[in-house]
Amino acid sequence: MTSPPGGDERRLPAPPPRPGLSWSAPPPIPATPSLPRTVRTARTLWVLSFLAGLTVLAGSFVARDSNLQRLRAVVADMAARSGVGSVGTAAEIVFWGSMGALLLVTLLEAVALAAVLGRRAWARWVLVPLLASHLPVLLLASVFLVPTGAAGSYVVMLWVAGLALAFAGLVLLFLPPAGAWLRQGRH
Repeated sequence: MTSPPGGDERRLPAPPPRPGLSWSAPPPIPATPSLPRTVRTARTLWVLSFLAGLTVLAGSFVARDSNLQRLRAVVADMAARSGVGSVGTAAEIVFWGSMGALLLVTLLEAVALAAVLGRRAWARWVLVPLLASHLPVLLLASVFLVPTGAAGSYVVMLWVAGLALAFAGLVLLFLPPAGAWLRQGRH
C-alpha cells in the first residue's frame, strides 16, 4: 500500500453509530387510507355514466352518414332559401358541434372526478355545475343526434341512464364518509 507523500497514512474515520429503533418515528411513506365504499360506488357510477355517454357518441359516429342525411333535411327545412352546399356544411357543423359539446362536457366531468379521487374536496363542487350544464347540452344535442325510430329511443334511454348514474354518483360524493375521507387526505 502506498502512502501519501510525507509518510502519513490517512485513515478513514469510523462511521457514525446507527440510530436505534424507535416506535414513535413516522413511516417514510405516509399510509394512504383505502377508499370508503361510498367513494368507490360513486366512482363506479360516474364511470358507467361516462360509458353510457360515450356509447351514444360512438354510435352517432358510426351512423354519421345517416345522421348527416337526416340533418341535411332538418337544416333544409330551417333554411329553405339556402343553397345545397351551405345546407350540407351547416348539417356537418351542427353534427360535429353537438358531438364535440357532449365530448367536452364528459371530459370535463372526468377531470373533475379524477380531482375528487385525488382527494381535492373542491372538485366535487365543480361537478355540480358540470352536471347541471350536461342537461342543456344533451337537450340541444338531442335535436340533432337522436335518430327517429327505435334507435332514437335507445339513445334517449342511454342519456337518461347516464344522467341518473352521474347524479347518484354526485350525491354519494357529498355523503359524510366521502367528506371525511376528503378532509382526512388534505391538511
